[in-house]
Amino acid sequence: MLRLVAFVKGIRDIGKVIPNIPRKPEISSPCGQFGDKLGANPRLPWMGVLSPVRAVRFHTVIHRVMTRLHLHLVSDSTGETLESVAKACLSQFEGVQAVRHFWPMIRSERQIERVMEEISQRPGLVLFTLVNPMVRDRLQGRCLQLGLPAISVLDPVLQALSQSLGQSARGMPGRQHLMDAAYFSRIEAMHFTMAHDDGQSAETLDEADIVLLGVSRTSKTPTSIYLANRGYKTANVPVVPQIPLPPQVFQLRRPLVVGLTTSAERLVQIRRNRLLTLNQSTDSDYVREDEVAAEITHARRLFTQHGWPVIDVTRRSIEETAAAILNYLAQRQEALNGSGNGS
Repeated sequence: MLRLVAFVKGIRDIGKVIPNIPRKPEISSPCGQFGDKLGANPRLPWMGVLSPVRAVRFHTVIHRVMTRLHLHLVSDSTGETLESVAKACLSQFEGVQAVRHFWPMIRSERQIERVMEEISQRPGLVLFTLVNPMVRDRLQGRCLQLGLPAISVLDPVLQALSQSLGQSARGMPGRQHLMDAAYFSRIEAMHFTMAHDDGQSAETLDEADIVLLGVSRTSKTPTSIYLANRGYKTANVPVVPQIPLPPQVFQLRRPLVVGLTTSAERLVQIRRNRLLTLNQSTDSDYVREDEVAAEITHARRLFTQHGWPVIDVTRRSIEETAAAILNYLAQRQEALNGSGNGS
């Protein structure tokens, strides 16, 4: 009972401590301040009645619950690169509440001053992609004054490329977003993919880079759109029992044909949720596990019969599925190039 009373009292004490924590420039977030407070005196007075093991556990739980970070993303372009890097890195940490602040199209020292005024109100980690040396220096100088870490996420890659290629980077902001041939290629790929969704326009399938086959709800459309955004003309064709595939599928020579499959249990769950969302009955062969399993088996046999590579999307994200497809595409291209060189 004494320990229980001490625990409750401790919770109340923490509630009193949090609002009174002063903001200090060297601390990157309210969470960091809270962590610093406990770190300086990890065993608060009321914890004396707890065993050492329980005290440490309680201290650890508090840190896990309170992990919160202000993340400032400063870019001289759209900020997409920073957002992708931040997302990839944050995924490696559990229990983190990252409050992201986007500062795109920052290209002058005056803009930096306005941004820094905001950052000083919500101090945290600053990630940036700025190519103008004067703008970079101003940002880093102001962050140094506030005691905030400022990291240029592209510098290591640019330095390595510069050394490997023997030339300096051009230092042009947003160069990857220029409306060049690659940009228009992506737009063309997107138009093609939308026109060839769900088995449409089968007569021009051979113009595709990639053709995806699979039973209903195996992520064919979202994967196709993702690949189109990468610049690949992607068509998808559903595999439906008792309905033959378009004859053009079996005549394809140019595109890479890939079969998508998944587990019956997972597919039933997805289809059932789909029907519920549409307010339709779930009493149909579309969601019966034995029928779904038969569909998947039929599709797999079809893929194997024609030598098409198969990707199981059960535990894959769209990005992971697309990466596997592009790996097959690269292997196929490499094999074709090898055959061409040997002839």
